[in-house]
Amino acid sequence: MEKAKRIASMLEELYPTTPVPLDHTNHFELLVAVLMSAQTTDLKVNEVTPALFAKANTPQLMAALPVETILNDIRQVGLAPTKAKNIQRLSELLVERHDGVIPDTFEALEALPGVGHKTAGVVLAQAFGIPAFPVDTHIHRLGARWGLSNGTTVERTERDLKAVFPKHLWNKLHLQIIFFGREYCPARRHDLTKCPICSWSTTKKRIAEEARR
Repeated sequence: MEKAKRIASMLEELYPTTPVPLDHTNHFELLVAVLMSAQTTDLKVNEVTPALFAKANTPQLMAALPVETILNDIRQVGLAPTKAKNIQRLSELLVERHDGVIPDTFEALEALPGVGHKTAGVVLAQAFGIPAFPVDTHIHRLGARWGLSNGTTVERTERDLKAVFPKHLWNKLHLQIIFFGREYCPARRHDLTKCPICSWSTTKKRIAEEARR
């Protein structure tokens, strides 16, 4: 697909390097940080994780912490009480089922409390280099704006993007699209005609619809 090829080329020019936005020093820290990032900015997650990881940065140590201790450290993130329980319980399960090692399959990761398909995809892509195309709100929005998916569900967007972009680009594109969404293509008050990609990839109908919002 010519449009997808042009988009990938532009994103590569804009973002030749793609540092992982969530600070971590091991696979377990990455898993916990990604879990916490749901309905919370990466910036906020990076603010609260140092205190938590100073206490526990392995499943064994985290499983030994009371839920209240975890909650006190992550209180500023969205849905903190639920996330604190999930972090403690998934740590216990990692020790019980996986000898404290982070698994490298969707099935095993998604069986952990609080770990959905997107979280599992991010861990597989960023920790293990396994091709995945985790779809967050930026990617879901841009996939629809660019006419690469109809935007009905995140599952549909993931499937559509995987179909038009080469597999070896998925993990990098996942981050490149997020970076582009943050810098150039916000959800609100965005003039699509002035966007480096929307200006030529979006339909006139979509441009008119968004202009009325």
